[in-house]
Amino acid sequence: MNKNLLLKIKESLTSVLPIAFIVLLLHLTITPIPKGTFALFLVGTVFLIVGMGLFTLGADVAMMPMGELVGAQVAKSKKISFMVIVSLIFGFIITVAEPDLQVLANQVPSVPDSVLIWCVAAGVGFFLVISLLRIVFQINLSHLFLIFYIIIFMIAAFAPKDLLSVAFDSGGVTTGPITVPFIMALGLGVSTVRGDKSSQDDSFGLVGLCSVGPILAVLLLSVFFNSNSGTYDALSNIDVQSVMDIIRLFGKEFPHYMKEVAIALSPIILFFGLFQVFALKLNKRKIAKIIIGILYTYLGLVIFLTGVNLGFLPVGKFLGSKIASLPYNQILIPLGMIIGFFIVTAEPAVHVLAKQVENVTGGSISKKAIFLSLSFGIAVSVGLAMIRVLTGISIWYMILPGYGIALILTFFVPKIFTAIAFDSGGVASGPMTATFLLPFAMGACEQLGGNVLTDAFGIVAMVAMTPLVTIQILGLVYNIKHKPSSDEAQLTTGESEEIIDFEEDM
Repeated sequence: MNKNLLLKIKESLTSVLPIAFIVLLLHLTITPIPKGTFALFLVGTVFLIVGMGLFTLGADVAMMPMGELVGAQVAKSKKISFMVIVSLIFGFIITVAEPDLQVLANQVPSVPDSVLIWCVAAGVGFFLVISLLRIVFQINLSHLFLIFYIIIFMIAAFAPKDLLSVAFDSGGVTTGPITVPFIMALGLGVSTVRGDKSSQDDSFGLVGLCSVGPILAVLLLSVFFNSNSGTYDALSNIDVQSVMDIIRLFGKEFPHYMKEVAIALSPIILFFGLFQVFALKLNKRKIAKIIIGILYTYLGLVIFLTGVNLGFLPVGKFLGSKIASLPYNQILIPLGMIIGFFIVTAEPAVHVLAKQVENVTGGSISKKAIFLSLSFGIAVSVGLAMIRVLTGISIWYMILPGYGIALILTFFVPKIFTAIAFDSGGVASGPMTATFLLPFAMGACEQLGGNVLTDAFGIVAMVAMTPLVTIQILGLVYNIKHKPSSDEAQLTTGESEEIIDFEEDM
């Protein structure tokens, strides 16, 4: 286990070092960072590397196996009502506990935090039900995305513009590192029981569909709340003068994140415990391994979130503000693109997705290809977000053509790439986006005197959008290079004659 942990930490070191090097380079050249803030960043970087290593190991040992076992058990029950109830409750409670959603809710004026959180959680629960039923009844994923995004844009046309960016941001923050491994594995477990030729392709897409629910929920909610009556609370600076200040700060915040992660993981553990007692009945050795994996996951997330919130958030805000104050502040665009290109590799959930894609496809779609496609996509995302910060252009002009292109591509690429693309949009917009890129955009927007709610918010939505295009472009390239013979095409595109037992029992 120690050998595996060292390997995971080495992988996380490789992922985090590029973004740390960029911040160091900016510190030594155009934007010198205050000593206290820079010291926080260095400590946060160490926390980030160790935390991500522990988390990814925990996801491999516990979170993914737990999700697969629960998903398979739900499918084997052959009861649609049971699947609906379990997925609805599970989707709701894990979303309520998602830390990134709490951060977003605190920044939205006029809408009470609890109302926003419960509304978003209901959206996730409802769409988790739809996601699992899609796998069971083999419903075309492209058609679902087309229908739901048409509904989204129809409602968005009449929604208050101040909450438009927040609505699309909510779709990204709800699919964080705590929920993504379990939700993805849940889909894999259900699809494995179905067992036909296309079942593995259908194991992806859950995260993408679950991201739709929060967008719809917040857009509908915006009809009933006047966002103009509230005010945005600017991010406060963290004052650090000495090593003791750093120790005190981390010592104060560490218990806070211990509590947050414990609350977030407890519903998953409780659900799995109930399945273990009444259905799974795994032997003691397997349970012990899962418990160790849960401890790795818990400790990893606590360390990761402490480091990223204390180390990266203040640096992100400072750099955005400082660069925006320069006479040549248009440099925000290329710098943002460079940061975006490298920062995606530091998202924990991206590593989980890339590994599952590689495993399910037998290496046909490699982790390297996924990471490169995501890196280019996020680079474009942040570049467009910086254009919005500098010009105040409406997010409409970005998301409408972006999602339009993504939805058109769904009809020309292998369906597994469509599912992976929409999942990628959810996992790419994780804690690194919320605690570094979003403060970066906020700092720049505040410095330029823009409207933070309309111009800075929306960067999470942009990060969630462009992977839909770049991953599907990867699918087009893959399709050209691996064009199947007529016999293979018949196998992969034809409807399977084997229907899951759910339908036989209805």
